[in-house]
Amino acid sequence: MEHQPFTIAQMRPIRDCMTVSRPANLGKEVPVTWFSLGAGTTITPESYDCTTLYVGAMGNGRFILGEDGRAVPFAGDDFLAVPPKTLCGTSTDIGMIYTEIILKKENTILNNIIKAGQPTALKDLISYEEGSIANVDLVHADNMKFVLMAFDAGTSLPPHRAPGNAILTALEGKAIIDYEGQDYELNAGESFRFDKNGLHSVTPQGKFKMSLLLVIE
Repeated sequence: MEHQPFTIAQMRPIRDCMTVSRPANLGKEVPVTWFSLGAGTTITPESYDCTTLYVGAMGNGRFILGEDGRAVPFAGDDFLAVPPKTLCGTSTDIGMIYTEIILKKENTILNNIIKAGQPTALKDLISYEEGSIANVDLVHADNMKFVLMAFDAGTSLPPHRAPGNAILTALEGKAIIDYEGQDYELNAGESFRFDKNGLHSVTPQGKFKMSLLLVIE
């Protein structure tokens, strides 16, 4: 993963008959974990005292929410916010991979476009704007941000440094990522990690959508 494009499936591949988790190690105060579930496996519902976010990476299945065990379909590119103290489990028939983000800060703010308990494809939450770069802060607190960006053709981000560790994920299209003077091609479904203060730029090859998870510690 170190400064190379990667997929979550490469970092946490599906194993038959197993559910497996792996920490992303972005920071201690914002636990970020990759989960893989083999076909026919489940995770028993449990609850957190804070909001949790789930970002799909591969496959599909169901999230089991609330005391009544409501089954919510969840696909590979979906985003789901689960409110505090809500029972939440998962099951899959064919296997699936996703990221879990635990928001421990009480002052975490969620954008109103997020409907708790309703999965939505991330790339559908932001639109292209002519000749512009569009930005939507989905979630933010003083120690993290989860942002969507849409680049119209011909736009780019110049070299800059971020105040924390971050993972950028391409949602649509492709871009050239320059990290500390080296170029990497990033295609839809691939991610790239930036270390705190790492110099990087984003140059889309046409229209491009991405998410950015930034942990500030």
